Amino acid sequence: MRGFIPLLLLTLTTLSGATRAAAPEKPETDIRQSGFVYCVSGQVNSFNPQQSSGGLTVDTLAAQLYDRLLEVDPYTYRLVPELAERWEVLDNGATYRFHLRRGVQFQTTPWFTPRRAFNADDVVFSFERIINENHPWHYINGGRYPYFDSLQFGSNVKSVRKLDRDTVEFRLRKPDASFLWHLATHYASVMSAEYADKLAAQDKQEQLDRQPVGTGPFQLSDYRASQYIRLARHPRYWRGVPRMPQVVIDLGTGGTGRLSRLLTGECDVLAWPAASQLTILRDDPRLRLSLRPGMNIAYLAFNTNKPPLNNPAVRHALALAINNQRLMQSIYYGTAETAASILPRASWAYDNGARVTEYNPQKARERLKALGVENLQLQLWVPTRSQAWNPSPLKMAELLQADMAQIGVRITIVPVEGRFQEARLMDVNHDLTLTGWAADSNDPDSFFRPLLSCAAIRSQTNYTHWCNPDFDNVLQLALRSQQLATRIEEYDRAQRILAAELPVLPLASSLRLLAYRYDIRGLVISPFGSASFAGVYRDDARETTP
Repeated sequence: MRGFIPLLLLTLTTLSGATRAAAPEKPETDIRQSGFVYCVSGQVNSFNPQQSSGGLTVDTLAAQLYDRLLEVDPYTYRLVPELAERWEVLDNGATYRFHLRRGVQFQTTPWFTPRRAFNADDVVFSFERIINENHPWHYINGGRYPYFDSLQFGSNVKSVRKLDRDTVEFRLRKPDASFLWHLATHYASVMSAEYADKLAAQDKQEQLDRQPVGTGPFQLSDYRASQYIRLARHPRYWRGVPRMPQVVIDLGTGGTGRLSRLLTGECDVLAWPAASQLTILRDDPRLRLSLRPGMNIAYLAFNTNKPPLNNPAVRHALALAINNQRLMQSIYYGTAETAASILPRASWAYDNGARVTEYNPQKARERLKALGVENLQLQLWVPTRSQAWNPSPLKMAELLQADMAQIGVRITIVPVEGRFQEARLMDVNHDLTLTGWAADSNDPDSFFRPLLSCAAIRSQTNYTHWCNPDFDNVLQLALRSQQLATRIEEYDRAQRILAAELPVLPLASSLRLLAYRYDIRGLVISPFGSASFAGVYRDDARETTP
């Protein structure tokens, strides 16, 4: 793809403006000589995944820029060490002690040169910022940590303290069996306390989340909003030098434009291709296609604060109008299964007795008439960008609009995009939201609390505004036990409450898809999001030493 890299001016455009970055030695003129292009639809509001509720920052960038204490093995779904070499669970799940890996180096960038290796101070800083509202860094860049806020993480963590340079201990106010799994998500990325101290001394605290410094395999080199992100490999990465010197994440083209660029070789990897494009991708001998079950769910959220949607009977009646089979055929083309629960089938707490809502427009009309609900007009808010759980949100919205029209309900589609998407989706004026969720772990708590707990309303991840104390209590009971059978029993109760109340209508659980050029090797597709690009290489290219 000659001619692409010269467009990548060595200027770092941060989220608040532009700063000059030093040029790397011997800049390459052709991405094919030194890296690959990863094409994905998305935008960046912050490079700090702690302050994100999903999207590109969490799904793609976090695995490249940062590390966590733990990670989830993409093949076995088990917790494995990352920055923590080992850990201990004490006090029946109320205390967690982590023994940290030594010699892990932070990235050296044009804006920061570390003077020491990773240690316990970095872990304490990263989590104290999240949980402690009196911490000097808590409110920098907004003070929102949506994932952790939805879990009431700060309320349950009594303390996080350094026992020595290589040991950190978390004390909880009550046992939480899901705690380790939440620390293995990309939301729990570890930042540099030394970098934070430097920025504080310069009164430039906001740069921590805009000019990132982590311990991950790649570091930020260039960024142009809505165009591209250029990553350069971290030569002192603790797992070994990444095989590719650079990665360009192309944000500039969507839909069929991205497919065209893959076919012409301008893109090496296409993330989340539309399911309708699979025939083209499979038939092209220059391409490979990877598919894996995903820990994700697409769903329709009812705003339960607004009449008549505050009535569960109305929500059930509307659900009868949705033609699930048509959604599977027209949106997913065999790459998803109709969802019967907010939990994907891959979750160990999935209720095998759950049933997909039947499609019965006649019954829907009769029930609405019996409820005195006629001539109903609703707004359906739809994020426009494709996601792992929904490759064609606007097309799906149009199908739902047609389904509702058959029962006399008029739907107005409101596309939502841009920087303030999350805030708009939480606006109390909307009626319905077509959205979804992907989790970084196999623990069901990663779905239930962020999407449907009372606390998740305040954290702006619960688009239904549904708050049910009985449901919240069941979730808390599930967290108090380290016994899997007990937790499964409580989560079965939670799913029965959801089936009765129906604040959300689960629609589909999608496979994770990646299409890529035939010469790309070492690309791992994870059910939990994008994996590290450290092992990616071209089989026909001579590797370049750092």
